[in-house]
Amino acid sequence: MPPEEEPDFSLKETKPNIGGGRVSGGAKLTSSFDLVEETHFLFVRVVKARDLPWNNARRTCDPFVEIKIGNYRGTTKFMEKKPNPEWNRVFAFRKERIQTLSVDITVRQKESVNDEFIGAISISVSDIPTRVPPDSPLAPQWYKLEDKNGVNMGRGELMLVIWFGTQADEVFPDAWHSDVATVSGESIINTRSKVYLSPRLWYLRVNIIQGQDLVTPDKNRNPEVYVKASFGNVNLRSRVSQDKSVNPRWNEDLMFVAAEPFDDPLILTVVDKLGNNKEESLGRCVIHLSKVYKRWLPEPVAAKWFNLEKVLVEKSGEVKELKFASKLHMRISLDGGYHVFDESIHCSSDYRATYKALWTPTIGVLELGIIGASGLAPMKSRDGHKTTDAYCVAKYGPKWVRTRTAVDSFSPKWNEQYTWDVYDPYTVLMIGIFDNCHLHGEDMLGGPKDPTIGKLRIRLSTLSTNRIYTYSFPLIALQPSGVKKMGEIQLAMRFTCPSYTNLLAAYTRTLFPKMHYTHPMSVYQLDSLRQQATLVLCSRLSRTEPPLRKEVVECMLDAGGQMWSLRRGKANLQRLMAAFNVFVEAWKWFDQIRKWKNPAANVLVLLSYLIMLFCPNLILPTLLSYCFLIGIWQYGKRPRNPPHMDIKLSLADSTNADELDEEFDTFPSSRQGDALRMRYDRLRSIAGRVMIMVGDLATQGERFHSLLSWQDPRATAIFLAFCLIGAIFFYLSMISLKYFLLFAGLYVMRPPRFGLDVPCVPQNVFRRLPTRTDCML
Repeated sequence: MPPEEEPDFSLKETKPNIGGGRVSGGAKLTSSFDLVEETHFLFVRVVKARDLPWNNARRTCDPFVEIKIGNYRGTTKFMEKKPNPEWNRVFAFRKERIQTLSVDITVRQKESVNDEFIGAISISVSDIPTRVPPDSPLAPQWYKLEDKNGVNMGRGELMLVIWFGTQADEVFPDAWHSDVATVSGESIINTRSKVYLSPRLWYLRVNIIQGQDLVTPDKNRNPEVYVKASFGNVNLRSRVSQDKSVNPRWNEDLMFVAAEPFDDPLILTVVDKLGNNKEESLGRCVIHLSKVYKRWLPEPVAAKWFNLEKVLVEKSGEVKELKFASKLHMRISLDGGYHVFDESIHCSSDYRATYKALWTPTIGVLELGIIGASGLAPMKSRDGHKTTDAYCVAKYGPKWVRTRTAVDSFSPKWNEQYTWDVYDPYTVLMIGIFDNCHLHGEDMLGGPKDPTIGKLRIRLSTLSTNRIYTYSFPLIALQPSGVKKMGEIQLAMRFTCPSYTNLLAAYTRTLFPKMHYTHPMSVYQLDSLRQQATLVLCSRLSRTEPPLRKEVVECMLDAGGQMWSLRRGKANLQRLMAAFNVFVEAWKWFDQIRKWKNPAANVLVLLSYLIMLFCPNLILPTLLSYCFLIGIWQYGKRPRNPPHMDIKLSLADSTNADELDEEFDTFPSSRQGDALRMRYDRLRSIAGRVMIMVGDLATQGERFHSLLSWQDPRATAIFLAFCLIGAIFFYLSMISLKYFLLFAGLYVMRPPRFGLDVPCVPQNVFRRLPTRTDCML
């Protein structure tokens, strides 16, 4: 047997047949559907029928419409006992697959064995008009039904409209497609393309201050009291009060994630620990979020007293609420000044605050053309052969898009285009491909999971503005057996920015809303709240139609990214070493100079040192000029292609079976032995945090390299402009280094009253520099 070829994990530039022209005028930046290949369809819209004949034997009329074009056949639902039915159903047939001269539309009577013929219409394909949006929809018209011999029946009419169009037609997303002819029943809904919007998320802060006049069953015992807070499916509890009295104090914050509309109430229960693992409720209060104060500025919230109620269940089963004098003193607020993180901080698609008044203006538009995929791996078996039913999901900000499902195809063609408003260039577009396992009557909410075929991230700051990127991205999956190429996806992207000034100004703004700096939260709090946000989004998006399933949402949000992985830990350590390799190389270079291995270089270094020693005012201009020249030199080596998943950076190609077995192990561990499981899980939990810390250090180091790499052309241009202006300024002004260091030291050590609570402009630019986090699996 010939040796198996190594898979190609590289990025390939493509040249699809798309319209890359721009629409003139400032009101509309781009033309519609110009990033995908134009696909022509034959649309048939069946509106209604009237005066249909009754079945003579049964004296009923249960009609439905059958549309037949060559080997393709589509049917409407049958209407029971309705001679004047209404369907308003649209059918779409690919024009390139039509190999017949006529469209046959038949009205039939639903029967248990053979459906009875009522009447038919035949329309020549050459007589069908073409509609091009934004033209108004064609008006439907009545057609008289004919018998099998083509003779007018004298009774029965069908209202319909038929035309040729493209995927830009407004009826395209909800139409029945000939590609899904093998799917029937309610499962057809699960094949359609849809746009989803995440609910607006708020941080719900509950500051429990103290209790008053708690009533305990035993008056002679000092109560050990804590507060249990429940919101939706999330339960949190405070610590046990140090004041073992009926007036306990806590002064503790409990944080939840709440989604609009606020359906669930906040329930707070005061619990007394009796010992022997027994507890007793001392009272509770129910608070509806519609009455909770919404704040978007870092202003204090007024504390309020809340009455506690006790629920009593009598012997008859009747539930009564007993009101008494016990109270809870709390501050409760919905904090809209924060951004609720549902994604990783370094790979987030949005950084805006919850409160709309804090949003910055848009800086541009992101357009994505999902053209198709090729060479997809078989994901399941149906009727004895391997198959894949692929659909694509893309997320940016609160907007999710889902393409239609390409049934039984390893090289699907979607040709769907979507747009998003862009508020910050440091955001990431998430794209994933999944296999649809709910096309043949499976439970829509339960049943089998939709497995992931592949996923990729694209950071907007690495894209040039007003340029169309057409690439074939490799779909890479890490499996227990190792890394595997699952196929390729063809995309077209364009980041359009009408004002370059606004785009550059976005780099100077704070990355997070102001409250993240004035009232920061701990890493533990952010991690816990992100898990809550993921659960909320999974619950809300799974209730849509078709549902965006839980495993799809978790995959797109990288919900398992915090778990321990020895492979990712090694990769982050190598990233850290590569980021700081410049200091190692500098030390090696200095060691060579010190050892006089190159006399000519030694003379130049000594001359440079003497010049700087006797003319210290030339140090800063020289260094900044040197950075500027290096940046200009690196311009020719700038990356031309967008980043993609890198298996070598992720060490996916060099990971052994034991490490993969550990990475794909469940949490808690599925390994045998209680002691082993406890030690193993504890090690993984601690090591996961170390892995994230190492990754964060590597991210900071990579940002320094991005200053001169032109990976983000705007950020590099800003830095080079600063270097050039700074070099000229320090040279002409002749400011001594000692005075510069004096002013710099005074600025850094200035009193807090003369400083700002938010980061300065250089920090904001630095935070937006791209890193290699986007290329990590």
